[in-house]
Amino acid sequence: FDAVLHFAALSLVGESMRDPLRYCRENLSNSLIVADAAVKAGCLRFVLSSTAALFGFPKRIPIDEEAEVAPVSAYGESKLMVERALAWADQVHGLRSASLRYFNAAGADASGEIGEDHEPETHLIPLAISAALGTRPPLTVFGTDYPTPDGTCIRDYVHVTDLADAHLRVLERLETGSVRFNVGNGTGYSVKQVMDSVERIGGRPVPHALGPRRAGDPAVLVASSARLRQETGWAPRFGALDDIVRSAWSWHAAHPKGYDDRG
Repeated sequence: FDAVLHFAALSLVGESMRDPLRYCRENLSNSLIVADAAVKAGCLRFVLSSTAALFGFPKRIPIDEEAEVAPVSAYGESKLMVERALAWADQVHGLRSASLRYFNAAGADASGEIGEDHEPETHLIPLAISAALGTRPPLTVFGTDYPTPDGTCIRDYVHVTDLADAHLRVLERLETGSVRFNVGNGTGYSVKQVMDSVERIGGRPVPHALGPRRAGDPAVLVASSARLRQETGWAPRFGALDDIVRSAWSWHAAHPKGYDDRG
């Protein structure tokens, strides 16, 4: 069968607060163009890359699909507006959609061919690895006074291979109607734990500096992916933080200049 898997476009929280109209244009307006084209072509299955940023400061952990959506960034708001527009497209045009609310995508393909390389880099794991390899400046730890065991933020990391598998599985699920799924491992790791994992895997210290909290950073974001597991049979193969970090370390160590090393 035919389907559209829509992974675009912008995803930086801080940038979205500096230029919210750009995020509405790129994430909302352009997504509606793609959805409209799908309807006109009679391609009535649509998988959207959505985000945990929809939940803002969650009232309970882990976060399931029934949690209140209350974005605190223009990025999260732009994705929420796309989800709502897709619900109308289903009601009026029969466009069945699956909104996959990613938590923290991380890691690299096991083949060593595909890894994370983009600018600006804002993701913790590649920043920590690059700091350890000496290809980027020391890592900045934003906030050490959060109400967590070690004072640093806790996040749920999901390996990109497991994320790809979730997309394939929800295509079959769309046979029975539109759905929204949270996609994460269900286990949270702190910034300090990620740094410890990088040092363990790489055998090198992670140079770092301590900084103040960033505005809009919740203390803890951890997913409940129970619905995704129950309705599609999905289960992460890379559930351990060390496995995720190991795959990322292998890629970055082999490609210290990113894709520029590939010629």
